[in-house]
Amino acid sequence: MPELLGRVATTLVTGASPVAREAAIAGLLEAQPAAPDRFNAVILEGLASGSSSIPTDSSVRLVRLAAGCVCCTGNLVLRVTLNRLLRQGPERLFIGVASSEHLDQLRSWLQEAPYDQLLALNPTVCA
Repeated sequence: MPELLGRVATTLVTGASPVAREAAIAGLLEAQPAAPDRFNAVILEGLASGSSSIPTDSSVRLVRLAAGCVCCTGNLVLRVTLNRLLRQGPERLFIGVASSEHLDQLRSWLQEAPYDQLLALNPTVCA
């Protein structure tokens, strides 16, 4: 993994529906867009609900993971996706998770090596 300029500000977003989670992330992206020549990364668990409110321009890189608890599936898909995005140097990262059931376990995993040196976890947003 290449050396990053600093830890990537990372926000976990949970909520009752994909629409609510995506709307919350879209609001956060709108409130603080990426700097010129930078991008924000978004990882969403589950399929699109139809139309998404998340911008589709070059300032956002959106990746969708198949539905299923990212914690219980061994984190392999999340780990690969996260590593790929981090190599690209995002300004901020948002991870939308379908269920808050294992949110503490996911936060704990993201605070372990190597992610403890790569991510700066913000408070969780509940949509």
